[in-house]
Amino acid sequence: MPGAADRWGYRGKRAFDVAFTVAGALPATAIGLLCAAAIKATSAGPILFRQERVGRDGRTFTLLKFRSMVHRPDNATFPDAAQITPVGRLLRQFSLDELPQLINVARGEMSIVGPRPTLRYQVDRYDARQRRRLAVNPGLTGLAQVRGRNEIGWQQRIEHDLEYIEHQSLMLDLAIVGQTVRQLLARRGVEGHPADDPISRIDVDGVPASRDPRGGSAHLTDRISRDPEAHDKTDGPTAHP
Repeated sequence: MPGAADRWGYRGKRAFDVAFTVAGALPATAIGLLCAAAIKATSAGPILFRQERVGRDGRTFTLLKFRSMVHRPDNATFPDAAQITPVGRLLRQFSLDELPQLINVARGEMSIVGPRPTLRYQVDRYDARQRRRLAVNPGLTGLAQVRGRNEIGWQQRIEHDLEYIEHQSLMLDLAIVGQTVRQLLARRGVEGHPADDPISRIDVDGVPASRDPRGGSAHLTDRISRDPEAHDKTDGPTAHP
């Protein structure tokens, strides 16, 4: 059977996750209640957004977020930014919509630091080397987030994630948490990554997003996705109370 170091990353990583979660529980709960009240008071729909993501070893889990978009049954998988509510826009600016993921950390589905969790269709596009990204629990933040976040494409982000997996340690986790705080205060990298990203873009009606459905020269359609990290934030048909 795998040992603790194999299952959680470096030895003591799970203890770090639990200690961080416990230490942050009180302020996170207070801020979370304010966020929940603001969402409930300003837009119809559930407070939380739930979406199936791929975690360690390719297992799926339900990722939690505060809902930041209007709640409509016909929402596209990757809605237009105009569907972001005023409160949702504020939550995103400081990544407060991610706070409920501390519940995912407490459940052992996520870690404080690790590769961000992705959608199944993205994982299906990984090559054998990139699938090593699934060797550890996904995280609230990670090396890719402090090295560009959504300003860089998914392939580059995966390289940073693989580097993290190779060198993960308590000191590296602490450094990443500190850098994440600075990134949040500066509000850097909140927007979507390059639109022509081959891993995160979606198909339109079964036609690859890089090709014109009518034939002719290849081009990107206007319904190319932004990555789920920045806009899973896709409060669409998968959302439920």
